Amino acid sequence: MDLTPLCSFPEDCNRLNRSSTRSDTNARRLKPDSGLRTKTVKRVLSIDGTFDYDLAVIGGGSGGLACAKEAVNHGARVAVLDYVTPSPQGTKWGLGGTCVNVGCIPKKLMHQAALLGESIHHLEAVSYGWQIPDLDSIKINWANLTESVQNHIKSVNWVTRVDLRDKKIEYINGLGEFKDPHTIVATLKNGSKKELTAKHVVLAVGGRPNYPDIPGAIEYCISSDDIFSLGHPPGKTLVVGAGYIGLECAGFLNSLGFPATVLVRSVPLRGFDQQMASMITNEMEQRGVNFEHKTIPLSIEKLESGKLKARWLNTQTQEQKEDVFDTVLMATGRYALTKALNLDVAGVKCLSETGKVIADTEQTNVAHIYAVGDVLEGRPELTPVAIHAGRLLARRIFADSPHQMDYENVATTVFTPLEYGCVGLSEEAAIQRFGTENIEVYHQFYKPTEFFIPQRNIRNCYLKAVAMRAAPQKVLGLHFVGPVAGEVIQGFAAAIKCGLTMEHLMNTVGIHPTVAEEFTRLNITKRSGKDPNPASCCS
Repeated sequence: MDLTPLCSFPEDCNRLNRSSTRSDTNARRLKPDSGLRTKTVKRVLSIDGTFDYDLAVIGGGSGGLACAKEAVNHGARVAVLDYVTPSPQGTKWGLGGTCVNVGCIPKKLMHQAALLGESIHHLEAVSYGWQIPDLDSIKINWANLTESVQNHIKSVNWVTRVDLRDKKIEYINGLGEFKDPHTIVATLKNGSKKELTAKHVVLAVGGRPNYPDIPGAIEYCISSDDIFSLGHPPGKTLVVGAGYIGLECAGFLNSLGFPATVLVRSVPLRGFDQQMASMITNEMEQRGVNFEHKTIPLSIEKLESGKLKARWLNTQTQEQKEDVFDTVLMATGRYALTKALNLDVAGVKCLSETGKVIADTEQTNVAHIYAVGDVLEGRPELTPVAIHAGRLLARRIFADSPHQMDYENVATTVFTPLEYGCVGLSEEAAIQRFGTENIEVYHQFYKPTEFFIPQRNIRNCYLKAVAMRAAPQKVLGLHFVGPVAGEVIQGFAAAIKCGLTMEHLMNTVGIHPTVAEEFTRLNITKRSGKDPNPASCCS
């Protein structure tokens, strides 16, 4: 089988050609997840000669890899241990962690595929002059889509492994656990053990999806671990859970032509601004996604036909409902992968319910053991957060840097059909922290220029700035629902870090016509009671 890497960019391919140790005859091939094998001639110790490594990173995701690479830049000898336990449905993947393999990257690619389909089936393309003779014949080829997505992921896996080798970071494809505070034992794929010692250890194992304790959940359901490589079209899908993962999956599935129903236990997008969350779900409902509010799943039963019968309970009315689906996707939160680490022998404290590690500025209660990324309690579960925290941690350990990770005002985006980007405090959080009388909320609806010709619905195109009421009206949070929300909010995130005020915002000249310029035109407050709807595209 040819395992030549598929590269997304020419520079990746050139780098692979320069870096590869394969012979000119191309006879030797690396098997997936096999790791880059090197023969050790002699035992090389850490800088101080006491340990095998200066740093051992358990977990080969974004945060762990960023920490490892930065540590090497400062002269450290580093090992990275990574192992993927298959999902209940048997899905596994390569080096790179959740984001690359079963998270941000494949999610964004499927979101893009969905947007392309919507532009055709909602007649936007026709409105702009494109001639589409047989609209009904245009359907997504699920096999082609997943193959393209997986090919890209595999190319990233390959480049990541080559990068580790180039930086002389030892990659160990094994499941690591503590033997004592400085000793780690890795169980390799063939069952053999590899023992190593490290002066410093970073826990970067991330998390995996939760499955509710109901009949049939583990046996018959998939999760975000499985959807991006699913071997058959998902068909009619039930999504259990209304966090950002659940809403994103339901959104792109529905737009790809697979009917989606979402079970919402309490509120959608818990922890996000709830006015914006309502606009997201309203938009999804208008596009055909079905929501069952205030519900909990009861059971999943596999029928003789192979389809799945799902039963759920409305907790308000106590009414039970059931329906038959082709696929049931669980998106009911995630748990930290700390149970297998044998943290007790290392003395590291973690929360028993979630398995998350308790750490102050990434340092656990054991001085030489640290944690970054989703495994940390009370920190944003976002890839860029883990990457930045990992780099800063390595600089503090090996370069005496004083800089700490700032977990405040981290921007993020929910890639639903109409995207939601935000940075800073939600309106609810700002009111809770400072009081209603001390908060001013500027808001408005807007109409993207590209929506005019196809006459797209703008009912949920909305943005707001949450600010202090007293001058100079420091901005506490920015929220935007609309096209390319992530691209819009990223720049404003830097402004928030620099102490953005409403005066700054109002005195900024916007780029016309863009959706981002709408933030520079905010002038109506909720307190005023004035109509926030625009009079024209240039008002």
